[in-house]
Amino acid sequence: MNRPGPAVVPRIAPKARLQRDEVRDREVLLYPEGLVALNETGSAILNLCDGTRSVAEIVQALKQRYGAEGIEGDVTAFLDGLAAKGLVTYAPPAPPSYPPTPSAPPR
Repeated sequence: MNRPGPAVVPRIAPKARLQRDEVRDREVLLYPEGLVALNETGSAILNLCDGTRSVAEIVQALKQRYGAEGIEGDVTAFLDGLAAKGLVTYAPPAPPSYPPTPSAPPR
């Protein structure tokens, strides 16, 4: 599987949803065929997969939250594993938004 770059934007697939399971006392990723029980780190990663943050931005947020370094590979592997099951999708990064260019004055 080709690994997406750090600029791609992950989001939870439409068929899945993140939910608190009171019986298991943890967050789970529910989908039609079952569920994935998440630990605190997995939950933190998926809560940041809102369709606006890139993988690099998610990694940066986790580094700040936990004071961790060298987590890029772990975060990417986690997301890739869920993507392989169709539970996470990747979108290309949004194009940069530039202010409108002023038009030249008429001659």
